[in-house]
Amino acid sequence: VGRPKAEVAAEFINRRIHACKVVPYPFDVVHALTYKYYARIEDYDESFYKKYSIVVSGLDSVIARRWINGMLLSLLEYDESGAVVPTSIVPFVDGGTEGFKGNARVILPGMTACLECTVDLFPPQVNFPLCTIAHTPRLPAHCIEYARILLWPQEKPFGDDIGVDGDDPSHIQWIMDRAIERAQKYNIQGITFRLTQGVVKRIIPAVASTNATIAAACANEVFKLATSCSGMLSNYMVYNDTDGMYTYTFEAEKRDECVACSLKPQTLSFNENDKLKDVINYLKESAHLQMKSPGITAIINGQNKTLYMSNIPVIEEKTKPNLNLTLTELGVTSQQEIVVVDKTTPKSLIFRINLLTAMDE
Repeated sequence: VGRPKAEVAAEFINRRIHACKVVPYPFDVVHALTYKYYARIEDYDESFYKKYSIVVSGLDSVIARRWINGMLLSLLEYDESGAVVPTSIVPFVDGGTEGFKGNARVILPGMTACLECTVDLFPPQVNFPLCTIAHTPRLPAHCIEYARILLWPQEKPFGDDIGVDGDDPSHIQWIMDRAIERAQKYNIQGITFRLTQGVVKRIIPAVASTNATIAAACANEVFKLATSCSGMLSNYMVYNDTDGMYTYTFEAEKRDECVACSLKPQTLSFNENDKLKDVINYLKESAHLQMKSPGITAIINGQNKTLYMSNIPVIEEKTKPNLNLTLTELGVTSQQEIVVVDKTTPKSLIFRINLLTAMDE
């Protein structure tokens, strides 16, 4: 308790299996409270991931899984006929749990269904109505979300350009303190550091038996891939021990129009009077895209122009007025390509815009 889990896990494996050498990768930042940070997956580029023969994921968010999926796809090389060069494929074994439910899957980037091909299978994230958070909180989580969503942007406790980091104890402590102040006004009890971090990071309480089962399934697949002793999982296994025990395996299929692995720009159709904010909302709400904070650039009149970018405050302030302009007013023409960046993927995605007129409709 109180130590980075990467460090603890590495020590345990090295102590138990002497032939193994597990190395947690540090990040060169030491918190004022001597809390040592370990690297985020985004801290490393392609040269880092190319070093490995297999990547195993036990990440705690869908966004992180999608980022790794995009990174491994970006490592692929293609021959003159457009076929994937087998030596450039880094197999991806992914496992996840949610209470008494779990899944394990094996992805061969470029050959089998990637994570984005089935992103619509992930359950939608639970969000509380803003009116409840702001005016009628009833649960500890409402007070925590009040501090995170409303107070943090107003008070900017760690600087103008600093967003909430769910892995930073000082950020969680600040949110918890403000949430407790809020809760006391409404006689709400039960706010703790652990609950605060769970709400901020959308963590669902773990069940040890489920974690062990899924971990074993992933380890089994890694062993098969590394030794070729048996055929690998094809390619998605679901597990449920809510009432008894149930497993089911099926083969997820590649989606021809997958934005990540199809190598084809996806066409998005909008009315010529639709505004840029309609495009942003579609990118966020589409079951097949589910982006979080998309930024858009395009070639307008021969010049590269940032239409909207939310993750850099200075650029967001400058491009925010564009959200209420129509695509036509921005200079976007039919069949024009736009470039979209999002934190769910390390690479830029290209879309083709199809503008419909009243006659087309």
